[in-house]
Amino acid sequence: MRILVLGGTGYLGRHVAERLRALPGAQILATGRSQRAEFRIDLATDRPERLAKTLAAAAPDAVVNCAGAIGGDPVTLAEVNTRGPAALCAALREAAPTARLVHLGSAAEYGIGIPDVPVTESTPACPVTPYGATKLAGTLAVASAALDAVVLRVGNPVGPGAPLAGLPGRMVDLLRSAGRDPEAVLRLGDLSAYRDFVDVRDVAGAVTVAVTTSGRLPPVLNVGGGTAVPVRQLVHGLARRSGFRGRLQENTGGSARSARVSWQCSDITAADRALGWRPAHDLDDALDALWAATEESGSRP
Repeated sequence: MRILVLGGTGYLGRHVAERLRALPGAQILATGRSQRAEFRIDLATDRPERLAKTLAAAAPDAVVNCAGAIGGDPVTLAEVNTRGPAALCAALREAAPTARLVHLGSAAEYGIGIPDVPVTESTPACPVTPYGATKLAGTLAVASAALDAVVLRVGNPVGPGAPLAGLPGRMVDLLRSAGRDPEAVLRLGDLSAYRDFVDVRDVAGAVTVAVTTSGRLPPVLNVGGGTAVPVRQLVHGLARRSGFRGRLQENTGGSARSARVSWQCSDITAADRALGWRPAHDLDDALDALWAATEESGSRP
C-alpha cells in the first residue's frame, strides 16, 4: 500500500508516519519542500495542476494530510489550513480520484463548548479564533470534495515532540529552564479552562485505522480523549515529573480567549463505531511519555 503523508516532519506527522510504517506492506512516500524529498509538495503555494502532476507520479493508495499551521498571522493560517486542503482535493480529483484522503482537522472548529456536554460531529461548528475558522474552512473543502475522504477532528494533542507553540511543549521548556531551583517562579496564565487532551500515539492510531478501514467512512470523526480535563492538571502533572521545587504563579484573571472557550470535550462514540477506535492512553501516559522523551533528548521539546 502506497501512502503519501503530507506534513510528515511535523509534530503529529512524525508520529503518524512512524505508525504507518509498521503496517505490513506499507510504503510511506516522503514529501516536503526540500530538494531531498522524494516528492516536493507545498500545499500553501503549489497550484492544483502542479500538485496533480506530483500526485500522479506518486500514485498513492492513500493520502494523509497532517500539514497545518497552528500559529502565525491570519494570511498564513488561511494559506496552509484552508487553501492547502482545497488545492489538495482539486489535485486528487484529477490525479488520484480513488485514493483515500485522511485529513487532520481540529476540535477548535467547534468553538465555545457547553460545560458537561461533549460535542458530537453534528454539533454546529462556530470557531472563535482565526485558527479554528481556517481549520473549519479546510474541513468543509475536504467534506464537500466528492472524494473517499474523512476528516479527523483532533482534540488537544499531548506527547513526545510537543512544540513550543502549544501549552505542553511550552511548559516543558519552562520547567527545564527552571530546573530544581526552589526560588524559581513560573508566571502562567489562567489554567482554569477544561480541554480534551489526546495522546499523540492515539491520534496516530486513529489515522492508521482510518487509512486501512474498508468502505466509506463518515465525513467527520472526533478523535480525542473523550474527557474534559482542567488545564491546571496538565501543568501540575508536568511540574511533578520535572521535580520542580519553585512556585507556579497563576494569573486567575484569564485572557479573553480563555474566558470564551472555557470548556471543550469531544464525543468520540462515532469514531468507535466507524473505526473501532478508542484511546489507549490517558493523560498520565501522555505526560510520562512527553517528559521521558525530553529527558532522553536532553534538549527542548
